[in-house]
Amino acid sequence: MAFEGLAERLQQTLKKLRGAGKLNEKDIKDAMREVKMALLEADVSFKVVKDFINKVTERAVGQEILESLTPGQQVVKIVNDQLTELMGNTQSKIMFASKPPTILMMVGLQGAGKTTTCGKLGLVLKKQQGKNPLLVACDVYRPAAVKQLQVVGEKVGVDVFTMGDKVDPVDISKAAIAQAQKNGNDVVIIDTAGRLHINEELMDELLNIKQSVRPTEILLVVDSMTGQDAVNVAESFNEKLGLDGVILTKLDGDTRGGAALSVKAVTGKPIKFAGMGEKMEDLEVFHPDRMASRILGMGDVLSLIEKAQTAFDEKKALELEKKIRSQQFTFDDFLDQLQQMKKMGPLSQIMEMIPGMNNAKMKGMEVDDRELVKVEAIIHSMTKKERHNPDIINGSRRKRIAAGSGTSIQEVNRVMKNFEQTKKMMKQFAGMEKDIKKGKKRLPFFK
Repeated sequence: MAFEGLAERLQQTLKKLRGAGKLNEKDIKDAMREVKMALLEADVSFKVVKDFINKVTERAVGQEILESLTPGQQVVKIVNDQLTELMGNTQSKIMFASKPPTILMMVGLQGAGKTTTCGKLGLVLKKQQGKNPLLVACDVYRPAAVKQLQVVGEKVGVDVFTMGDKVDPVDISKAAIAQAQKNGNDVVIIDTAGRLHINEELMDELLNIKQSVRPTEILLVVDSMTGQDAVNVAESFNEKLGLDGVILTKLDGDTRGGAALSVKAVTGKPIKFAGMGEKMEDLEVFHPDRMASRILGMGDVLSLIEKAQTAFDEKKALELEKKIRSQQFTFDDFLDQLQQMKKMGPLSQIMEMIPGMNNAKMKGMEVDDRELVKVEAIIHSMTKKERHNPDIINGSRRKRIAAGSGTSIQEVNRVMKNFEQTKKMMKQFAGMEKDIKKGKKRLPFFK
């Protein structure tokens, strides 16, 4: 889980402050010492940590904080504000060219996930921005790199331009832009070659491509799990090429978070996107304020709503709304909801976005995606009649369902209980939605 270690440490430290009725300067300095250690252990740059602690301490020991009614909460707010500022304050969008095509040059070291990220970015621009992107295979050195981009393009339904691996990347780039102008592709995403380390040969080639096609933006793809090394790579690429932004990959597996917290402060370049999983849909727009909120255990409700709106089928949501109103919620509907929820990503990531639940074990609840597979098997083992009328499921039926799904009677009972709780919750949502509608607002679940 992203930032797991850091989030836990920071939340424990700030919890002590939150609970205190009065704070003095020593309390704050002691807490800041713990925050400093947590950030350094998370592989955040020493200079970044020093500046961060100084800024937070300076604001936190001011009279208005120490004398306020809720000093602990005020300090948490300051930490949240400074974390947000550290990562860039506001969401940084891709600048599109006034005259298409917009040319995005993707650069980075080998192994950072550049080729896959090109496909993911193409999908984001196509689905969320209504663009018609073209992926360009300019990595002519790595074996099968061209083929990999073609496979990625096919997966996301985005066109790929290739001239094989015997043509100069500069010529491929120029030909791709001519093709995009002819075919109406309004965004060109150039997948350039990487190396295992930064060298002169790599930089010369990237500079030649930059000079020949004059990209609208140069985006560095960097593996967040390499921590401080990722920041050093970003600094080097920025000095040589002049970056416009950074895309962090594998952020979902980065328990420390050093790269995400240091890269903007060290390079001055914003993080524009973050890779949060292996699926092609798992590239998220990077919101510094939402990420700071997640780290401090305050959740990220806006991202959760956006995920729900993307994953949930509008027609099905309206049908479900009608069923809930008429109290006809069945096991088939329950299964449908589970399957749509799976589209939102791993449960641990969803839990991260719910305020107070980002440790994923809130109230002793283990988050395991394999449990969903068991639930599906149990529902599939029910007869049509049982799914539509769960009241008839007696002891012998439960025994049969358990045997048919390869689970235990206890697990079947748990699913039955969860179904009843969901039914109740859905009923409450329907009632809430009526109230919200009066204010001309709608719940995201019933768009």
